[in-house]
Amino acid sequence: CVVKMVQKYQSPVRVYKYPFELVMAAYEKRFPTCPEIPVFLGSEILHEYRSEDGAIHIIERSCKLNVDAPRLLKKARVEYVFFIQKNTVNWKERTLRIEAHNETFANRVVVHETCSYSVHPENEEWTCFEQSASLDIKSFFGFESTVEKIAMKQYTSNIKRGKEVIEHYLKELISQGITFIPRWTPPAACGPKDERTPAVGRDADAVQLETGAPGITKEQTGSSCPPAEAGSPDADKLDADYIERYLGQLTPMQESCLIRLRQWLQETHKGKIPKDEHILRFLRARDFNIDKAREMLCQSLSWRKQYQVDYILQSWRPPALLDEYYTGGWHYQDKDGRPLYILRLGQMDTKGLVKALGEESLLRHVLSINEEGQKRCEENTNIFGRPITSWTCLVDLEGLNMRHLWRPGVKALLRIIEVVEDNYPETLGRLLIVRAPRVFPVLWTLVSPFINENTRQKFLIYSGNNYQGPGGLVDYVDRDVIPDFLGGDCMCTVPEGGLVPKSLYQTEEEPENSDHIRLWTETIYHSANVLKGAPHEIVVEILEGESVITWDFDILKGDVVFSLFHSKRAPETNHKEATLPSTSAAGDNVQLIDKSWVLGVDYSRLESPLVCREGESIQGSHVTRWPGFYILQWKMHGPLPCAGTTLPRVDDVLASLQVSSHKCKLIYYYEVLASKDFRGSMSSLESCNSGFSQLSGATTSSSQSQSSSHLSR
Repeated sequence: CVVKMVQKYQSPVRVYKYPFELVMAAYEKRFPTCPEIPVFLGSEILHEYRSEDGAIHIIERSCKLNVDAPRLLKKARVEYVFFIQKNTVNWKERTLRIEAHNETFANRVVVHETCSYSVHPENEEWTCFEQSASLDIKSFFGFESTVEKIAMKQYTSNIKRGKEVIEHYLKELISQGITFIPRWTPPAACGPKDERTPAVGRDADAVQLETGAPGITKEQTGSSCPPAEAGSPDADKLDADYIERYLGQLTPMQESCLIRLRQWLQETHKGKIPKDEHILRFLRARDFNIDKAREMLCQSLSWRKQYQVDYILQSWRPPALLDEYYTGGWHYQDKDGRPLYILRLGQMDTKGLVKALGEESLLRHVLSINEEGQKRCEENTNIFGRPITSWTCLVDLEGLNMRHLWRPGVKALLRIIEVVEDNYPETLGRLLIVRAPRVFPVLWTLVSPFINENTRQKFLIYSGNNYQGPGGLVDYVDRDVIPDFLGGDCMCTVPEGGLVPKSLYQTEEEPENSDHIRLWTETIYHSANVLKGAPHEIVVEILEGESVITWDFDILKGDVVFSLFHSKRAPETNHKEATLPSTSAAGDNVQLIDKSWVLGVDYSRLESPLVCREGESIQGSHVTRWPGFYILQWKMHGPLPCAGTTLPRVDDVLASLQVSSHKCKLIYYYEVLASKDFRGSMSSLESCNSGFSQLSGATTSSSQSQSSSHLSR
């Protein structure tokens, strides 16, 4: 039985605020031996090459390591572990690439490591360092798991040590008065003199950075640490200093998980990715298991787009009833700088709110609170100069009674907890529950199974007046912030609540999902049903010859075929009547192309039919050539016979079996732009308006302007 275990590591970009040549001088001090790295016992040069002009220098070494696993090595009859390391310095480009692999146990364990030093793209006096590695354990005498743990522990401990060693040798060089090393210049003997070449007049070998090499001069003291701050080395890469400043202290493997999941999102999600702190929350929620975090995050991103949560802060306006009777609100911050949310649950008429507004309104209000909480965390991170990625909730249960255990109200609470747990993990830093009455254990028994274990550990519960004095609220909230109704001096503007008048209750005839329907209509997206034999069509009238029609749609249910047509005639709107069961749900169906119209005569096809599968997200654009009426059509996808045979394809048969009803569902958005404004429009697909706007810090193009049409998934 062959056991295979693979581990990967990817470092953030680490920045040394020193020139490349000085960092290389510090790096070379590690050879042939380095007392600062105890596991590195020594090295031997196997091969060395220098180009004629001295610009390229390649050294291949055999490095001897002492692995902290004596019993395991003794069992394998091995005393030391040997690695082959190949260093390629390009003095002209100012880069160093390090490639290393293990020579010992190569048939059982494969270790590959790649490191690179390069000039900071925004400050040529600084040097960037990146590191990646993979560990592939094929078999190891039945000790595969042990080898993996030992290898990863030793490797991660050496990562931090490696940076410290470079900084140690940099300080040593500076203490010796060595603060500047001239850059490489072509040898004067090679061809005619180039006037642009600095007149340093040095031999290339004089700049080679072996230990104690000549050419290190005491010039330009202090130039190695310019006062100006440079930006991130690359917009698509994470800087180690940025991680520490905005995300907090992470272990090397946690940094690696964040970078790898972020890279995967950049490669698979067009245009935009969530903010780094949002990705990190999902990793924390799954104990930095990348596969589990990726699955959870992708489900959440799909949910956010489907229900337009990214626009909720702009589109959601709480009904006046909520403003008066919902007893919650933001109130300064706790001692750790976390935004503080106060909820007077005991004073809230949950039954009255559910009966008056419905479950959906309450859910949307809670979602807006969570979105606002994320926004406040970002603001406090900037205000206090340290990472703040979660908030504190103070829940006052004074007044909680059996009325709060009303079954539909508890059901609504459980649903809200489920949605928040799935889509806002690790956003709650601490939950302070005060004045818990005797009925609280009953409520806790009902809701606690639905709360994640990590979240439950953040709960602090005080009964009676135990929250007062040492060990109580003052340990977590400053005295001048404690609300007046809890004995503090701070006036709190959170509504006091009360019973919702029964006259405001919804009647039985009012649809339960009315708020759910408004969820779609208040955003830029529209919903539509595609029925069997009844496609959904929209018309765009173009008055000028050259404009750009852009579209963005998601297939929520079933498979559809998308097409684009042009006609000189204005079509007549025909709303499809619901003749089949269950076809009257939320969503529209409009037909524009008259059955009497002939393709090629009354209208023409501009786009090849595109089959869109359930769950897919489609973006595209078309540059119009003529005035007239452009029709976007979505129709139900059915099996088509293959050419030369009457047998349907297997894929089509399977697709038809998967459609359990005669209806498909989609959400869509379209926009018409002048061609000159296409790339610059804030709401066009070029600026990814269809993406996760509130989660993303930067945008990139999701489609490219072309002279012809363009489709992208």
